[in-house]
Amino acid sequence: MKSFFRQLFLIPLSLFCFQAAFAQGKIEHVILIGSDGFGAYAFDKAKAPNLRKLMEEGSWTLNARTVLPSSSAPNWASMVMGAGPELHGYTKWGSQSPDLPARELDEYGMFPTVYGLLRKERPKSEIGVIYEWDGIGYLFPKKAVNKDQNCDGDIALTKAATSYIKEKKPNFLFIHLHDVDSVGHNAGHGTPEYYAAIERTDTHIGSIIKSIEEAGIMDKTAIIFTADHGGINKGHGAISMQEMQIPWIIAGPGIRKKNEIKESVMTFDTASTIAALFKLKQPQVWIGRPVKTAFK
Repeated sequence: MKSFFRQLFLIPLSLFCFQAAFAQGKIEHVILIGSDGFGAYAFDKAKAPNLRKLMEEGSWTLNARTVLPSSSAPNWASMVMGAGPELHGYTKWGSQSPDLPARELDEYGMFPTVYGLLRKERPKSEIGVIYEWDGIGYLFPKKAVNKDQNCDGDIALTKAATSYIKEKKPNFLFIHLHDVDSVGHNAGHGTPEYYAAIERTDTHIGSIIKSIEEAGIMDKTAIIFTADHGGINKGHGAISMQEMQIPWIIAGPGIRKKNEIKESVMTFDTASTIAALFKLKQPQVWIGRPVKTAFK
C-alpha cells in the first residue's frame, strides 16, 4: 500500500520536473528543419559537420520512424498534426486534402496543427512556413501563419529562410529542404550523388543556424532536424527500414547534450514536442508524445 501511494506521489512530481525543465529552457523560438528523403542510414557515410555538431550539442536518435506509407504528404502532415494518416486523413504521396475524413477539425477546417494551436494560445506569434516542395502548401492552415513562401530550389529557400529569421525572429518556423529527395529519385539512394546532396543540405543547415545566431535569439531557440522518410534504390513509400528510419535531432536551452535518445520516437511526436516547448495544450485527438528524455 505504501508503494502504491508513493507511486501516486511520484507521478505528479515527475510531471512537475518535466514542465520545470521547459521553463528553465526559456524557449521562445522553435525552428523545425525538415530534409525530404534524408534516411537515417545516411549518417554512416555522410559528411554532415553541422548536423553532427547539432547532435553533440543536443539529443538525437537515428531510429525515429515514419508513419505508413513512407512517403511525403502523410509524414509531413503527421509531423505537424501530432497523429497519423488514420486520423488526419492524408494517406498518399501528394495528398492535397484528406483522402478520408479527418477525425476532428479545428477552427481552420483542418485537422489540428501545431500552427493553429500556437496561433490560438499565443495570437501575436510570428509563424512561418518556407518550403521547396509545393505539396507542403496543402498541409497547414494558411490563415494561421504570417509567412507562406514556396521557393524554387534549396539555395533560394535557404536565402529566404535566413533573411526571415534575421528580420522577423519567428516564434515558429518550418523549413522544408528538398535536394536530397530529388537526387534520391534521380540518381538513387546511397549513391555518391545522394551523399553529395546531403553535404549541400548540411551546408544550408549551417547557414540557417548562423542566421539564428546573427538574429540574437540562439539562447532562446530550440532547433529540431528530421525528415519525412528515407528511401531505397530510387524510391520510397513501401515497408523497409531504409525507407522508414529517419533522423531526429533537437538542440537548444534545456536540452540534454551528447544524448542519444533510446526511447521510441515517431514522426508525430515532433508536433507534441513542439507543443510542449511552447506549453500548448495538446488536443485529445493527437496521439504523439513529447520526447521527454531529450530534456535535462
